[in-house]
Amino acid sequence: MTEKAALSVGQGNTAREIATLRRPGGAPGLFWLGGFRSDMAGSKAQALDALGAEKGLAVTRFDYSGHGQSGGDFLDGTISLWLEEALAVFETTTGPQIVVGSSMGGWLALLLNRALRRRGNERVRAMVLIAPAADMTRDLMRETFTDAELLDLWEKGRVEQPSDYSDEPYVLTRTLIEDGERHLLFGAPIRTHCPVAILQGGNDTDVPPAHALKLVSHLVSDPVTFTLVPDGDHRLSRDSDLDLLRQTIERLL
Repeated sequence: MTEKAALSVGQGNTAREIATLRRPGGAPGLFWLGGFRSDMAGSKAQALDALGAEKGLAVTRFDYSGHGQSGGDFLDGTISLWLEEALAVFETTTGPQIVVGSSMGGWLALLLNRALRRRGNERVRAMVLIAPAADMTRDLMRETFTDAELLDLWEKGRVEQPSDYSDEPYVLTRTLIEDGERHLLFGAPIRTHCPVAILQGGNDTDVPPAHALKLVSHLVSDPVTFTLVPDGDHRLSRDSDLDLLRQTIERLL
């Protein structure tokens, strides 16, 4: 049975109420980090919860501020704020955890693990990264902008792009793009000190396979497996994709 709770993160004007869903259970727990404009009720998050229920494992899910059931305005969101929330929710867990991050959540998983280990916290046992969008604010956003979009970014403070998943456009703020510069990982080896499994769709246009392979090339000191789903898209949420996610986690258990 999942338990709903709200966690207050930040102080003063930056305080946000973060909605969480927790399934009590044993270790290692499963810790979910969703994607940009996603939420904890998506098919992959639910598949993770179902696996936890079957195996008797704890499962922790939450919505970033401005997402799903959490408070806050999406347009105020930055990698710094969402990482702060991920760390706060992680601190409510106990024992070793397998961190599962999708798209932007893959980047946040790497940042979360790094921040924890700098604190001497080694509870991340392994990571599963689904179409990991590491350094996305630079490599997948700013560097792909047209001249007109760059002009909008600097003059209007935002860029609007059509979305394949919603009638509403993606709104990318200048604050988000500039804050992302503080968290870039590429350019130096990335140490995770734990096994990493990457699942990548071959037909992913949001996070192309080459981007995931770029991440692999930076993970030079820890065990890494890379699984390409040739006909998979960015979501990797078909039944066969969810079966692959389940099998990947079971191997890490």
